[in-house]
Amino acid sequence: MNFKTRFAAKVLNSGGVISIPTDTIQGLTCLPRFESSMQRLIDIKKRSSLKGMILLASDVNYLMQYVADPTLLNKITCNSEQPTTYLLQANVKTSKLLLGGFDTVAVRVTNNPLISSLCAQTQSALVSTSANISGLQVIDSSLKLRVYFHNQLDMIVPPTKGDNTPSIIINLQTGERIR
Repeated sequence: MNFKTRFAAKVLNSGGVISIPTDTIQGLTCLPRFESSMQRLIDIKKRSSLKGMILLASDVNYLMQYVADPTLLNKITCNSEQPTTYLLQANVKTSKLLLGGFDTVAVRVTNNPLISSLCAQTQSALVSTSANISGLQVIDSSLKLRVYFHNQLDMIVPPTKGDNTPSIIINLQTGERIR
């Protein structure tokens, strides 16, 4: 684990909002235990609070407190070939900022080394949403992140070259594929 990863975890643990490369696209992230960080992330993106966000985790154990039926998490597999986000009925205590206008929570398990390390160091899932201003293209360079977001982010972990393909979305309760 390098210095940058340890520093990113420290920033997250103190309520920060950062940009990281995820298993799909460059994202903006914070920890779900900080309501103020989630609100800040929504404000930075100029995003409707009714859209909801995704929880990324390296292990389903980090997701248990956010879902109504944790046994359904056993159906989730980590698919590094085709990352998949699952919708599950949310626990009634899950923040409305995370859920948006929905009663489901979006979760994805990944073996991405950075996300795995951040989850382990923060002992938490990560709130995630695409690194862009709502309605615009996802940002794919550190320079563009700085231009778009100025000093609103507490840290930027530079993007990696990937295919920038969004994940598949499946409602785990109904089996319906959303995207």
